[in-house]
Amino acid sequence: MPKINKYTDISEIDREAKKDLIDRHSPFIHCADTAVEGEPFQVTIKMGNEYTHPDDFDHYIESVTLFDGETELARASYVAGALGNVKAHNTTIFTIIPTGKKLKLVAHGYCTKHGIWEGPEKVVEVN
Repeated sequence: MPKINKYTDISEIDREAKKDLIDRHSPFIHCADTAVEGEPFQVTIKMGNEYTHPDDFDHYIESVTLFDGETELARASYVAGALGNVKAHNTTIFTIIPTGKKLKLVAHGYCTKHGIWEGPEKVVEVN
């Protein structure tokens, strides 16, 4: 099993280089707090909040994966240069159909140089 780096609140970190490393590799989930069962629900995943990530041939975000708990819901793959070979926030939009009473959404981003990164969990109530 590969190591999964987990997001740490960067406001509690003193070193700027470490803040940069953690933030730009962490996938952040943006979506509504509630969803309707059986209806399309949009989930946006943005790599990094404050810091952008490179898009070089040997250092880029290769994939973004969305999970509900341990169940994989969706995955998007990218190639080097997909963001124009400039530093940017890789942003991926998924549409899912919620079931059950609650979604416990977690995202992983895979950097070709720094491995797998897991962002903070987002709980969505399903009505």
